[in-house]
Amino acid sequence: EMKLRDYQQRAINDLYDWFSKNHTGHPVVCLPGGSGKSVVIASVVTQAMKQWPETRILMMVGVKELIAQNYAKLRELWPNAPVGIYSASLGKKCLSEPATSGGSQSRANKAQQIGRIALCIIDECHSVSNTENGNYRKLLGELLAINPNMRVVGYTASPYRLGQGMITDGDDALFSEIIEPVTIQELVNDGYLCKLQSKHTALTLDTSGVGKRGGDFVASALEAAVDTDENNVLAVQEMLIRGADRKSWLVFCSGIKHSHHVAQLLRDSGIDAECLTGETPSAERDSIVRRFKSNQLRCMVGVGVFSTGFDHPGVDLIAMLRPTESPGFYLQCAVRGSRPAYAPGMPLDTPEQRSEAMGAGPKPHGCMVLDFAGNIAKHGPITAIQPANKAGKG
Repeated sequence: EMKLRDYQQRAINDLYDWFSKNHTGHPVVCLPGGSGKSVVIASVVTQAMKQWPETRILMMVGVKELIAQNYAKLRELWPNAPVGIYSASLGKKCLSEPATSGGSQSRANKAQQIGRIALCIIDECHSVSNTENGNYRKLLGELLAINPNMRVVGYTASPYRLGQGMITDGDDALFSEIIEPVTIQELVNDGYLCKLQSKHTALTLDTSGVGKRGGDFVASALEAAVDTDENNVLAVQEMLIRGADRKSWLVFCSGIKHSHHVAQLLRDSGIDAECLTGETPSAERDSIVRRFKSNQLRCMVGVGVFSTGFDHPGVDLIAMLRPTESPGFYLQCAVRGSRPAYAPGMPLDTPEQRSEAMGAGPKPHGCMVLDFAGNIAKHGPITAIQPANKAGKG
């Protein structure tokens, strides 16, 4: 039996309370990155299936790494859990178990095969669109036609969508209410997350002439504006000075070329840096991530491939060279540094013990955020993000 942290138990209680008061509608449970979302999801599934063995549950998430992670967490909690994986990218297509974990892509047009589902859990649910034609929405529509009483529960650390404001805003929103059992600030205070220190940088990237499409900067125009020799040299110089005593760097760039330029400058300056983008072959990608997590590689540079579900508690410097209008993307990048790195062997039962173990761990000063992109000024600190709403007002 896995012992849940108090706020994880609260996340489950709050969800059941919500369902007992609301007989229709689909809630979103907002849990900050690093709070153990997969443990909470596994506990909800375990509880539901042990209480109601006939229940059929579908767990969906868009990233294959997270499909495997959520499945593993459920197996850890309940070794004989009747759960199968349905994911083309993982080479498994099992629909015979009462619970199924899989991706949205593999599922489109599979509603008839999946059949009657009582509970559908969507992890990283900020990727569910408000329009009826997205992968998720098509499948959910078909599943709701089979069982109109199916309930959907979303889990995310960033409950907003570009151009929509909060994930619950808008007439066509799937989700009806946000449940927030715990905040980032509370987790920092209790020693479950480490502090992020934002430093005002000398260089701020200028995006004044860059056009927008779909609510965010046009990618090619953004890259052309920020990926200049002068910007890159100044940013790298500042990283070298500020990050001199930092051991594990993540750098977010505005495009693939930009990532390669910055990584090369870092290497020329004696920093062991590798580029990781959507174009990196998967074997090479796995090897880079492995070296980074075992501290053999000091710096990883990329556009956003490690923004969702990438966890390495050692990250103690984050540099943002990618301006974004998306509060969700900004948050996903920033929280990569907020996982605590405790000294091994120290007790972690109370907030004081956790703080002490963090102070004695590999990043005693928390994680430094160098925001060359002006994202913090635009969206607010991660403990108080203000998403712009549909009308474009703050």
